[in-house]
Amino acid sequence: MRRRLITSTLAVVLVVIAVFGVSLVFVEAGTIESSAKDAVQSEAVRLVGTVENRILAGEPVDAMSLDRQITDGRYAVVRVPGHPDVLLGTKPKGNVISSTQLGDHGESVTVEESRSKISREIGRTLLVILAVALLAVLAAVALAVLQARRLASPLTDLAETAERLGSGDPRPRHRRYGVPELDRIADVLDASAERIGRMLTAERRLAADASHQLRTPLTALSMRLEEIVATADDHEAVKEEATIALGQVERLTDVVQRLLTNARDPRSGSAIDIDLDEVIQQQLEEWRPAYQAEGRSVVLTGARALRAVGTPGAVAQVLATLIENSLMHGAGTVTLHTRVTGNQAVVEVSDDGPGVPPDLGARVFERTVSGRNSTGLGLAVARDLAEADGGRLELLQQRPPVFALFLAQEIPRQPPREEVIA
Repeated sequence: MRRRLITSTLAVVLVVIAVFGVSLVFVEAGTIESSAKDAVQSEAVRLVGTVENRILAGEPVDAMSLDRQITDGRYAVVRVPGHPDVLLGTKPKGNVISSTQLGDHGESVTVEESRSKISREIGRTLLVILAVALLAVLAAVALAVLQARRLASPLTDLAETAERLGSGDPRPRHRRYGVPELDRIADVLDASAERIGRMLTAERRLAADASHQLRTPLTALSMRLEEIVATADDHEAVKEEATIALGQVERLTDVVQRLLTNARDPRSGSAIDIDLDEVIQQQLEEWRPAYQAEGRSVVLTGARALRAVGTPGAVAQVLATLIENSLMHGAGTVTLHTRVTGNQAVVEVSDDGPGVPPDLGARVFERTVSGRNSTGLGLAVARDLAEADGGRLELLQQRPPVFALFLAQEIPRQPPREEVIA
């Protein structure tokens, strides 16, 4: 590209020089020759006047008296009737320009000048024009090189940016070059880099969320399968455990679908009117064996017969995350307490453990933030799932820990009643 820019610029300059330079040479040559003829004619007129004045004054007309009247490099012949011709200067060789002027008393003066002087003057003018043309060519080449560098370097840089994008490096470079067209390309590449970066971030986030969120239902499913193996001789127990396992598989499928939906558009919720008691009971049944194995218990208290707006799989996953965190990081009895506040149904999950460290506080819902050497994704994903259904997940108390899931509530079909279920 640089060679093309330099070549095209040089070609334009040469054409301009050829058109205007040749014309200027002809014009200057004509001007120089015309000036020389005018000068010779003026010389002849002046000599005729001098000769006529001497004749009228009765002074002699000879070479001695007129020698100083002729310009160096010119030759003059003075003819006066009845007198010999007077020769002034040295007769030039070769081609000459001449001018003859006549006086009132019959005298005449012929002045000659060699054309070689005019040729030398034209040659000097031509050299000046050529020197100027050469300077113009050099300046044009220098400007063409600078312009080619100004255009070629940004294009090379943009090509490298595009190559980086293709190789999986989506970092925008935010470089601008002062050329509107190139800056527009840079804007498009930077916007594409940001979009690709967001897509890659979303893909990585989906992979992290999926690996974390699928662990809980898979663990519960594994425990159910172990129960099936342990009760293989009891067909009724096997059937019951298999039914529960199938329900867990369905919820696992729902979790996967939910994660994919949130990855495409976190605002696209599919909340419906659900029986909150049923979702909570499912979680209690799934997690009670794990708590019993640890010598701990999980209980449900508070209002019953609550309905709320949400996605069954998402609500179950949020509760599973809170229950699992209490199992892993908490201590003592885990309590799920349901209540109604305003037009919202609330499920609080608490335990007797040390709770959330003071330095974490509300940051506990941020990704990669954890006070117990875990991944720090569980609560962040749980909050995303809750918000996708129009609810929210909050930390009401750090010590002992109390997490609360708020869901929009439909009008209860019957007044809630207080009871405790172990």
